[in-house]
Amino acid sequence: MVGLTPSEDNRSEIAFFDLETTIPFRAGQKHEILEFGSILVCPKKLVELRSYTQLVRPANLSRITERSVNCNGIKREDVKSKPSFADIADDVYEILHGRVWAGHNILRFDIPRIREAFAEIGRDPPEPKGTIDSLVLLTQKFGRRAGDMKMATLASYFGIGNQTHRSLDDVRMNFEVLKYCATVLFLESSLPDELIENSVTTTTPETSSRRRRNTRTSPVSEQTAESTTAIPILSFVSPAGSQTNPFDMSTLSKEITSETLPPDSPMEEEQNQPSMAITPEATGDQEGFLEPGEISSPCIKAVQVPLYQGSQITKPQLLHGDNKPLQLRCPDLKVRYGISGKFMDSFGRRKLNFMIDLSPSLCNVLQECDSAAKTISVDSGSGSDWNPVIIPMKGFLSPTARIHIPIGLNGDVDRYAAEIHQREFSGATTTTTQKLISSNPSGEELESLVKPGTVLDAFLSLEPYDYQQRAGIRLVARKLVIH
Repeated sequence: MVGLTPSEDNRSEIAFFDLETTIPFRAGQKHEILEFGSILVCPKKLVELRSYTQLVRPANLSRITERSVNCNGIKREDVKSKPSFADIADDVYEILHGRVWAGHNILRFDIPRIREAFAEIGRDPPEPKGTIDSLVLLTQKFGRRAGDMKMATLASYFGIGNQTHRSLDDVRMNFEVLKYCATVLFLESSLPDELIENSVTTTTPETSSRRRRNTRTSPVSEQTAESTTAIPILSFVSPAGSQTNPFDMSTLSKEITSETLPPDSPMEEEQNQPSMAITPEATGDQEGFLEPGEISSPCIKAVQVPLYQGSQITKPQLLHGDNKPLQLRCPDLKVRYGISGKFMDSFGRRKLNFMIDLSPSLCNVLQECDSAAKTISVDSGSGSDWNPVIIPMKGFLSPTARIHIPIGLNGDVDRYAAEIHQREFSGATTTTTQKLISSNPSGEELESLVKPGTVLDAFLSLEPYDYQQRAGIRLVARKLVIH
């Protein structure tokens, strides 16, 4: 530890911190802390005052899997002789207790892990004076101009290096990214509105509010545009009896406490194969979704598109016809294997998927998509192993494919971002209707509805991925209609 022993009455520093953990590989398994890193920052001069980093030996070394090592590079031999969390708990408590805590996605990931670790050793956890979650704060204040708002993407946007996924490095990168974002917002606040209109490529809350001040909008439309469920992104607690707060951000806190993180915003660097969260769009008219028989194989192509507008970083995308994203409407699919949730994401939430039998027409379309996406992956220089989207099954006549249910990032632990409808027949006629069951189903709802033998219609997006030496296409459910 590097001099982190200020007295209890002098806690004005901001404690930026970050954890590296194991990755759960089955349901109910917890994250094990592998590394804790922190810096104390002067809020008035924005300089680093002290730092601390320590590798941590987990209770069970077997929790450090290959997937975990691929993410942060921490191997079993690196930590087997290091102190346990109980051994460093005093240091962690001294760093965090009574200070403002800051970090990227700490509200949903790091803070719960800290509380769990202290509970496991039978100690009360440290308590913050306030919290600053830079993921939510920057998503709201800086906007989506920097793409998915992951730390690596933000760092690339500003050209300040590559993320190492080691605690102290990531903490310092987080601090630098905040300074860059704050500077940009400060400069933009001084520019005339017409320059903001011409220079900002992605709408931000700040530019939107400035536009609303210069445009007449009805009270109803303005209320609808800004009506969301609150997620606190900055919060501060004044100690009892104190007259002043050495880090008083109450004005800013009141201004943005009611703002939210958009449901489709990634919350954390995915530590296993990523599942892109998608907000369900209206599919009542089935617009933009094509049945396999409506798709011409020569019209399927894969291209590299910018990760976000103006970005030099690209991602593959499957298109059809006049350069529209290829989306599938697959009627009468039969479920081979029901909902599976044995894998977890980096927040401990189950990643759900199920297996369906493929018709010959759907199989042909997926083969063409697979071929196009693989070709552009190889041409782009990727050396990842390609995982075919079609999965042959021994003993079965028809091949299968896996459909993923996107995790709903709306504050609920067990909610998923896919519309679920029930198909209904109208009287004695053949007319069918769809009754909405849930727009954000729980895992239990999905398990009860998507069972082996179930017949359903699926509205799917096709998402190429290339992650940790594995590449392929994911079929992601936007809407399911249960027969």
